Amino acid sequence: MRCTIKETPLILAFTPNYFIPAVTCLLSVLKHSDESDRFDVIILLSRDLPQGMQDKLERLGGKRMNFAYLNLEGRLADIYVDEKYTVAASYRLLLPDLLPNYEKVMYIDCDVIVRNNLAELYRSVELGDNYMAGVFEATLDFQIPHLEAIGCKPGEYINSGFLIMNLAKLRQENMVSKFIGASKAKYLEFPDQDVINQLCKGRILGLPPYYNSIRTFFLPQYKSSFLKFYSEEDWQAVQKHGTVHYTGTKPWNSFTVEFKVWWQYYEGLPKEVKQEGKQNMQMCLLYKFHSSKLGALLVRTIQHVYRKIKYKE
Repeated sequence: MRCTIKETPLILAFTPNYFIPAVTCLLSVLKHSDESDRFDVIILLSRDLPQGMQDKLERLGGKRMNFAYLNLEGRLADIYVDEKYTVAASYRLLLPDLLPNYEKVMYIDCDVIVRNNLAELYRSVELGDNYMAGVFEATLDFQIPHLEAIGCKPGEYINSGFLIMNLAKLRQENMVSKFIGASKAKYLEFPDQDVINQLCKGRILGLPPYYNSIRTFFLPQYKSSFLKFYSEEDWQAVQKHGTVHYTGTKPWNSFTVEFKVWWQYYEGLPKEVKQEGKQNMQMCLLYKFHSSKLGALLVRTIQHVYRKIKYKE
């Protein structure tokens, strides 16, 4: 595979049961890029993606997305994987060696709705000697002991759900073998994420928080924590156009932060794509209710009362 100047290499990892969230993510990428932008989309798999799904991806991407598939079954058989995750989450650690023809790539999780131009960001970011770029989390007090245990400081720990990776520098310094070695530790809470932060600290370029807005970035009860590391202007940018990363509860399963946003993009999927997954009718009906004026007012009122009682806002 070879990347040209006009093509942005975008990497995702998923299994067939995550096909709908993955395609919803890709649709949001297309919606927030220019018609002239092109993407090399490389899918990392733990088993082959059925041909029918591949065909539907090709039709969705049209002339703007080229797809390639890498089956990595068995490639990380001896690393530690917490029961909350799958081994596919750690495939990003292999990218420097998997993609020798690329110097720089973007990696994105599937539980994300993009609301910014990724191609424009890719072209503008200069990584220099940094291993990668990402968004630093606004560390909460209860997270500090874990960060200290893995040798990281508050405000200097990135979420690995969106990365711009300097594959050339990572290859040059043989980081893949170091990543794999560190991934065997059984005390890791967020395996690939902890490893990246441990081994790349000091050589991570911070991106504005709206490029990977995790759930706490949207919740008013966490605003004071956010402002310890970012500005009021950053907070407002997140609320207006932050790329939504559904860490925790997923909107296709339950009501959660920015629930309506995910369903708006899901509704824009072609019918043939929707047929690949079983729609959660309860969540679909909740979305339709939430989209009405009465429903939106009721949801806001319930949220306000709940937060006032629980957080004494």
